[in-house]
Amino acid sequence: MYEHVVVSADWLAERLDAVRVIDVRDAWEFDGIGHIPGAVNVPFAEFRSEAGDEGMLPGAEAWESLLSTAGVAPDDDVVAYDDTHGVFAARFLVTAELYGHPPDRLHLLDGDFSAWNRGHESTSESSSPPETDYAIRDPERSPLVDYGTVLDALDDGSTVVVDTRDPGEYAEGHLPGAVNLDWRELVDDETRGLKTESELTAILGDVGVTPDTRVILYCNTARRISHTYVVLRSLGYDDVGFYEGSLTEWTERGGPVETA
Repeated sequence: MYEHVVVSADWLAERLDAVRVIDVRDAWEFDGIGHIPGAVNVPFAEFRSEAGDEGMLPGAEAWESLLSTAGVAPDDDVVAYDDTHGVFAARFLVTAELYGHPPDRLHLLDGDFSAWNRGHESTSESSSPPETDYAIRDPERSPLVDYGTVLDALDDGSTVVVDTRDPGEYAEGHLPGAVNLDWRELVDDETRGLKTESELTAILGDVGVTPDTRVILYCNTARRISHTYVVLRSLGYDDVGFYEGSLTEWTERGGPVETA
């Protein structure tokens, strides 16, 4: 189990000089509203592609260029944040993991930018870290699963396929036998951070997701499952499959779909 997968604003404040902080909000928010001191802006749209090498991933060369410009070294501790409960920041972190960045050095700021703002100073000053020569690596263990694996899992009673979209989307059409767990159910609306560990465990258990269960996650384009994946990893759930193609690829390939 990795420690400090999800970190508090106080944890980050004590380590600002030792980590690389990535702000994935739009540039106008980063500059106009302010950001965490030392943070580098890598807007979500810059690492999102509809023609990547794996579903919506940006492609190896684009990713290397982005992280090199952001001053990220291959073994840096990285903390990512947004202002949307962490869902866009989680996508950045999962992308990094899939391209071989050590998972134990990837961290999500709990409570997004608002958590930082409540107790710490922000800035409008830009930082320009020295450019690195970032190179992707093959991950030691990749959570990616493909269409065939997911198709086989539909008939596997020991696997729980989880649809992380909202109930309305789920009702309109989902993978046969999939359970619905809206990713926002794991977030506390008041704090904007994750619910307590006991609450998270109970919510997950209600849909059959337990630490000893094989889980496969999907949504529409792999953004929302990124958040759920990070939550499960923070809780020590080991057997989690990440279906990058998600429903977009599934329907393009003629995969079976059922309605509520």
